[in-house]
Amino acid sequence: MNYRFDKYNNKISLLGFGCMRFQTTLGKIDMAKAEQQIMAAFRSGVNYYDTAYVYPGSEAAIGEIFEKNGIRDKIYIATKLPHYLIKSLDGLEKLFQEQLRRLRTDHIDYYLMHMLSDVATWNRLKDLGIEQWITEKKASGAIRQVGFSYHGNSDMFCQLVDAYDWEFCQIQYNYMDEHSQAGRKGLNYAHEKGLPVIIMEPLRGGRLVNNLPEDAKKIFAEHKEKYTPAQWAFRWLYNQPEVTCVLSGMNTLDMIEDNINTASATEVGSLGPEEEEMLQRVVNAINSRMKVGCTGCGYCMPCPKGVDIPGTFSAYNRRYYDGKFWSVVEYIKCTALRNNSTAASNCIGCGKCETHCPQHIAIREELKNAGKELEGPAYKVVRKFVELFKVF
Repeated sequence: MNYRFDKYNNKISLLGFGCMRFQTTLGKIDMAKAEQQIMAAFRSGVNYYDTAYVYPGSEAAIGEIFEKNGIRDKIYIATKLPHYLIKSLDGLEKLFQEQLRRLRTDHIDYYLMHMLSDVATWNRLKDLGIEQWITEKKASGAIRQVGFSYHGNSDMFCQLVDAYDWEFCQIQYNYMDEHSQAGRKGLNYAHEKGLPVIIMEPLRGGRLVNNLPEDAKKIFAEHKEKYTPAQWAFRWLYNQPEVTCVLSGMNTLDMIEDNINTASATEVGSLGPEEEEMLQRVVNAINSRMKVGCTGCGYCMPCPKGVDIPGTFSAYNRRYYDGKFWSVVEYIKCTALRNNSTAASNCIGCGKCETHCPQHIAIREELKNAGKELEGPAYKVVRKFVELFKVF
């Protein structure tokens, strides 16, 4: 495993374990598999584990696993404050203590303001007294380092970097988002300010692996270096010295082994102009087919009317790079073959989803467009059959 360093010269594994996508059984985390996967990563040198208060069951699961295996003091825990739920310092303290109990620890190594959107939001927290609260927690050792995670444009990101004496930050960044979100501009700005940068969504929720258009796959296949799409995406990130750690939501042993091998073998300078040019052709191929820039992060959920927003947009985009048939099949699976329909046409236009969308997508309008194209005669027949089946 290769390592890079935080602000205080602590070694952080180049590959971090994103603890949001553990396998589940009947809606609960499969603890046996989660433990097997976490310990496999740990034994291979992964020491940075990222979770959040709002990831269902995640904090409690990893807390139990770390305690059971006696490795708490050998790893770093990063978790996040859902500031959007906080109305007072008392509420903040209560929530923080709950996180410590879940994680079975007396301190958080890396504590983030979750999805901090703008300076105004940070100022609201300052008005509540969060700066003094952070100072006290750091003095007691309950919090070791403070940072923020961010989805949004680079200009606001740079303003947030300057708004407080942060010790690290976390951004969405991959070869598709080089010039969107915080982007390379934000990455470089944070690095110049001395901030370690943790990367999330290196594969755009898996879409840079599972949903690539055929012409993009062909570009990869024809390159002399026979890396997989996932390996190319990680190598592109590891090639940049400004990147401190790249999170991956790993949930199989094969995925863990593959990602560890890439993180162990890739150094700064591994990609040259030829590889960069090849990846730019992949970006162009993907952009030529993409209809909605949804990463599948799920922050828009749950919808009050049950619309599967990420699933709808995945199927909608698939229509433009994989054909009509497979897009409708995917849409039927994610919206019609359920006890309660999760179709785009269920949307009532309340706009709640748009207030949480990191990509600032006009979700209501795009749901209308998706519904028009995906809910044709075949879809309606299947949906009617499902309704009749429920009756009988």
